[in-house]
Amino acid sequence: MQLRLKLLRSARLLAGLTACVFGLVGAGSALAAAPMVKTSAPGYYRMMLGEFEVTALSDGTVDLPVDKLLTNTSAPEIKKGLANSFESAPLETSVNAFLINTGPKLVLIDTGAGSLFGPTLGNLVTNLKASGYQPEQVDEIFITHLHPDHVGGLVAAGKLVFPNATVRADQRDADFWLSPANLEKAPADAKGFFQGAMASLEPYIKAGHFVPFDTDGELVPGIRSLATPGHTAGHNLYVVESGGKKLVLWGDLIHVAAVQFEDPSVTIQFDSDSKAAAIQRKKAFADAAKAGYLVGAAHLPFPGLGHLRKQGKGYVWVPINYSVVR
Repeated sequence: MQLRLKLLRSARLLAGLTACVFGLVGAGSALAAAPMVKTSAPGYYRMMLGEFEVTALSDGTVDLPVDKLLTNTSAPEIKKGLANSFESAPLETSVNAFLINTGPKLVLIDTGAGSLFGPTLGNLVTNLKASGYQPEQVDEIFITHLHPDHVGGLVAAGKLVFPNATVRADQRDADFWLSPANLEKAPADAKGFFQGAMASLEPYIKAGHFVPFDTDGELVPGIRSLATPGHTAGHNLYVVESGGKKLVLWGDLIHVAAVQFEDPSVTIQFDSDSKAAAIQRKKAFADAAKAGYLVGAAHLPFPGLGHLRKQGKGYVWVPINYSVVR
């Protein structure tokens, strides 16, 4: 009898504790709903290209009114192209850079916007560090062209972000964008492009770390420049080759994938010479599709790496398959 009473009391106690625990869990769930984080993981993606390590680095994204910026097309065509990719204007546009570790050299292609384009950009150094490297380790920086969203990351508070790096860019771009005379006669809405280039490059020029080039050629073993004037007078692609593998970094050869892959003749207001820019784009697209090599671009959706396939009068972008490095 006494044993039965003890068991009954134990059962009642257990039932009470269970109800209490579940009540607390339920109350806790109601009171502690998880807040939305609304941020992504660090913005880098790594792959191997032959013996070279390639790290795509995100500087962030910026909303662009591409419906107002694209030229040699019409508003309905822009809207249609964006809609076919489930996008609309303003378009959240990536700003990408690429870090190439050749073994002997650590080479950065473009540097992002730094503080020149507002709070949604300027994340390159943070993502560089997250990827396992430090700015002091960068040996060479190759600039596709001197627009602010490609050179702004060179400096912070007027100081060199990459103190040990030699900066290389086409002499024609340096002559144009670093000219006080050109700044003086530029229209008001274009002066910021000159001022951004000057503020970003002058500390490197004073330190003797800016060495422009004036011909196509190999800058370090496995990486060579290829002039593609149009977007700017000194716009360059960079061709990276190792172990029979090839990657061509396009810079600003393309801005809006949803529109310009289907119709490479579409240009953008940022082009210095839109006709020349369209010619260079068509040539690069055709070569990439025919040869099948990997390409990377500053404003394709991060990580901005993939292949091109010909389709009808246009092209289809095939993003790189996600892979872990091994």
